[in-house]
Amino acid sequence: MIRRVSKTFLFVEDVMQLFGCSRAKAYQIIAGLNQELKERGYLFVAGRISRRYFEERYGAGDTNRKAPA
Repeated sequence: MIRRVSKTFLFVEDVMQLFGCSRAKAYQIIAGLNQELKERGYLFVAGRISRRYFEERYGAGDTNRKAPA
């Protein structure tokens, strides 16, 4: 496996760890995000999600963003 890819994409195991959820739920989350990308006209790879898009949608990794009050 090429490790460089894992920095660009999140895999089901990554989503499971981040949310503390089951494999099935992690696949549902990824599928939902990939559906959003498809509706926007983007290409995607099933079973993984762009780390950048994931962080955009879930607010992760944005240190300049204030937490809701």
